[in-house]
Amino acid sequence: MPGDTIITVEGVSKRYLIGHQITDDTLRDQMSRGIRSAAEWMRPGARGAKRSVEEFWALRDLSFELRRGQVLGIVGRNGAGKSTLLKILSRITEPTTGRIRMRGRVASLLEVGTGFHPELTGRENIYLNGAILGMSRAEIVRKFDEIVAFSEIERFLDTPVKHYSSGMYVRLAFAIAAHLEPEILIVDEVLAVGDAQFQKKCLNKVSQVTHEDGRTVLFVSHNSAALQRICSTGIWLNQGRLAGQGPINECLAAYLRTGSQRADFPAPAVDKPHITSVRVDTGGLAEGRIEVDVGFRSPFALSPPVVGVTVSSKFGHPIAGSNGRMAGEAWQPPPTCSGVVTAHLDHVPLHSDTYLISVYLGDASMDYDQKLDVVEFDFVSPRFHPQMPPLQVIGQGDFGWRWTLRPE
Repeated sequence: MPGDTIITVEGVSKRYLIGHQITDDTLRDQMSRGIRSAAEWMRPGARGAKRSVEEFWALRDLSFELRRGQVLGIVGRNGAGKSTLLKILSRITEPTTGRIRMRGRVASLLEVGTGFHPELTGRENIYLNGAILGMSRAEIVRKFDEIVAFSEIERFLDTPVKHYSSGMYVRLAFAIAAHLEPEILIVDEVLAVGDAQFQKKCLNKVSQVTHEDGRTVLFVSHNSAALQRICSTGIWLNQGRLAGQGPINECLAAYLRTGSQRADFPAPAVDKPHITSVRVDTGGLAEGRIEVDVGFRSPFALSPPVVGVTVSSKFGHPIAGSNGRMAGEAWQPPPTCSGVVTAHLDHVPLHSDTYLISVYLGDASMDYDQKLDVVEFDFVSPRFHPQMPPLQVIGQGDFGWRWTLRPE
């Protein structure tokens, strides 16, 4: 009946052995490991060599439940364990400890081309995937025309999929998974491969199959707007552990409030003014604020040190930027050789999405160093509305730029 529990995850942990010896659960990895081991054994001097093995826990004691018809958004930094969780739920790999109970057929979109036979045509792979999902031939035939129409690959339907582009792979894979009526649909970042129009089409389909058909969806994405649009609830993973769960907006806000992204840079071969680090602090996201710290060092005093910051879309298109020179009399720092300049963006009118930060360093007369697209961050707007149009260009004044200097 609608609303009953369809997925139960109890105390799930996943351990990998990394270093010189790596274990996995797939046949291909076991064969590859065997070939490598044989080659190393035959290498002169290798037979007495010791192997070092390091344990890595991708997931630790993870527990949650998901009810029929819910859409769960899974958020977390790269390496947090999101993809590992989806592989376990998809039965690609087994947990080291804990157990999972799932009711119903599962369809997964984890990697481009997963589940396709490259030598078979698109038409043949539709029937193959349907059979893997446990569908009868009659059920597949009934849905066949809808799948082809949605995927928009009718012209290439009888072409082997090894000749497909990544976008064609994704369109066909999603069309199959969404139309062959699995009770549970698992979607990783694979949709990011498609064009914007197809992504929108996929999100609409996900909303349809949950609201109208009562299917359950697990969705991993760095696109905060997409998560807010289709997900009813969320879980936040941090270093393999469950750091938070609840309504998707609250989960996203909590995840992003605690986060900061940082990049460090070595000193150049020739001693000159240079940027040493860039850090984006998203602790003020609930109020629509972010801070960008830019560390710098110079063999002589910069009079004054001037830092510039540019915010770009995830595709690299500049949206806004400012620098100390544009601040005029509001920014008159003392000459200094090293320190951290902070750009305070107090009124950030961005949509929920992923953005890139570029910075440069100079003084009153010239520029010395720049770092392009060096830090990526996720932004969740406190003023989110699903019908807001996409932003084009925003002037530097709209962000409420302020600058401070902490000399070192």
